[in-house]
Amino acid sequence: MLVRLRILLSLVLLFASLSIANDKKKNMLPISVLRARTVLVVVDPNAGMSTADPLANRTAKEDVEKAIMKWGRLTPVMEPQTADLIITIRKGHGRIVEPTIGSGRGNDPSVVLQPNDGGIRIGGKKGPTPDLTNPPPGGPQDTRPQPGAEIGSSDDMFVVYQGGVEHPLDSSPIWRYVSKDALRSPGVPAVAEFRKLIEQAEKQQKGKP
Repeated sequence: MLVRLRILLSLVLLFASLSIANDKKKNMLPISVLRARTVLVVVDPNAGMSTADPLANRTAKEDVEKAIMKWGRLTPVMEPQTADLIITIRKGHGRIVEPTIGSGRGNDPSVVLQPNDGGIRIGGKKGPTPDLTNPPPGGPQDTRPQPGAEIGSSDDMFVVYQGGVEHPLDSSPIWRYVSKDALRSPGVPAVAEFRKLIEQAEKQQKGKP
């Protein structure tokens, strides 16, 4: 009986230490993220356009930009070359398989909401957003809208990548947040969680000798 209690206690301590380690790891961010001041928000290029709600991803993109501007730390931009960070978003549909048309069309053309003294204005540019991933071999692909089905997470996705590099979405993400209603306006929990993570990382930086 005593041996069993010792084993049980050891397991409890092990899981507790793993939990603490995971929490510390969760709060660790590259210093480049803490120094970032500009961000490009795009719809995940692999995201399809839902037949039930074709504007879901575009609306979520605008909601994320509004939440970021309200935060005030990062400024949304329209060009990857001027973005310190790249954020991709994908709206979940509450089910694993979703009928879709095309893919990534929420990025074409690029539109961003920009604050000014009179409130908020719409900024934009002609043409699609430059490739954020390395184009597949074999030349240009057929980009005409085609019916299909999207298979993946049924929850909203918010993924942060390092900017200032070629084909940033081909790199490993810095941080990923997947949750039901993570992109829901007006709160946009994904932005709130990212803000909290940065604030925690800054506190850790200040606490270092």
